[in-house]
This record gives sequence, C-alpha cells and structure tokens, in this order.
Amino acid sequence: QEELVESGGGLVQAGESLKLSCTGSGHTIPYYSVGWFRQAPGKEREFVAAISRFGDVPDYSDFVKDRFVISRDRAKKTLWLLMTNLKPDDTAVYYCNTDPPSPDSWGQGTQVTVVS
Repeated sequence: QEELVESGGGLVQAGESLKLSCTGSGHTIPYYSVGWFRQAPGKEREFVAAISRFGDVPDYSDFVKDRFVISRDRAKKTLWLLMTNLKPDDTAVYYCNTDPPSPDSWGQGTQVTVVS
C-alpha cells in the first residue's frame, strides 16, 4: 500500500484558515478518487471531502460545505484541503485516503486544533 503523508495542521483561532496537504509517491493521488477524513477525540472517523477520479468533481460533508475546498495536483501527487472560517468543532486529526477509504492506507494524520 502506498503511504500518504498529511501535513499542515496546527493551532488556530476560530474564524482563521489552514491549508492541509497530502502527498504520495505512487499512483493514488493522480489516479483515484481521494478524500479527507477526520477523527475528533472520542468520536468515529468521518468523511470530510473528496475529489472524484474523473473530472475532479468535489464532494463535501454538510458540516464543511462552503467553508472547505478540496483540490489536487495530479502531476505533483498532492492533495490539499483549504479550510476557512474554522470552528472549534473542526478540531480533529485529519487524514487523507482513497474514497472510499482503504483500511490499510491510514497514515498518521495531521492535528487541527481550533480554539475560540
């Protein structure tokens, strides 16, 4: 399984923005539907956003729609998640993976903490 590496998390104030990155060395980001997922303390991991294999059509969960933007550069094998107007409820570890996710491809994630 290809390793995907997330980065870009941090501690921010409510209302601020962050841009997460996910990089891979193989075929996953250029050739598959890929997405972002998150897991908050004590909660199940949940879908955040995905971008389709063909046409780069984005899909968002209701709780991030109009605030987050998913994009990728297939040549650079990089996936991004631009997060704006962050809220304390967005605090979680964020992961990238294929969509639907491959159980064997979860990485370490990147921590996003939003304080009010």
